[in-house]
Amino acid sequence: MSMDAIEIERLIKAGIPDAEVRIEDLRGDGDHYAAYVSSASFKGCSRVQQHQMVYAALKGRVGGELHALALQTTVPIEA
Repeated sequence: MSMDAIEIERLIKAGIPDAEVRIEDLRGDGDHYAAYVSSASFKGCSRVQQHQMVYAALKGRVGGELHALALQTTVPIEA
């Protein structure tokens, strides 16, 4: 069972409400995605902590329903 991009975006935004999220299906197979997440909530956090916040928002689906996720996180310039 795979996840679609809309569900991935919904989960991330539910867990990180101020996040701007862009999802790309890297292979067109619904199993390999890239997520670009920008949030002021990331300010002061290490890159590892930022990624942990996104993974927490995905509620354990990475490696299961969501086979592969290439993740890039940023803090908005104005934050």
